[in-house]
Amino acid sequence: MSVITTAPAKPLVIGGLTATAVAAVATAAVAAAGEAAGISLAVGGEPIPVPGFAVLTAICSVVGLVLALVLARTARRPRPVFVRATIALTALSLVPDVLADASTSTKALLMLTHVVAATIVIPAIARRLSA
Repeated sequence: MSVITTAPAKPLVIGGLTATAVAAVATAAVAAAGEAAGISLAVGGEPIPVPGFAVLTAICSVVGLVLALVLARTARRPRPVFVRATIALTALSLVPDVLADASTSTKALLMLTHVVAATIVIPAIARRLSA
């Protein structure tokens, strides 16, 4: 009989929500800096408001946190499963940016915000999961 040990949920939730807040601020800052540097935030002719970056980052990060909580309870080795899954999901999240009706610089900025969020959130959550 195998025993699945789980990490306590409270540090995972607190760490995940803290990383979510940091990532939300960081992606909004990257978007604002890009806009200040003259990069359009328009996709398909519609501008993306800077706060929208923070909101979508927060939503997607919380989804990642929920995934981590589920894996912490169900996977034998939740950390590597979480890291592989979230890296794959981050890569998939770049596809709409590549296909977007936007300038190359806008696409690059959008993809940068995904990478910034991932580099903040994934390690912060992963380090709180059992290896």
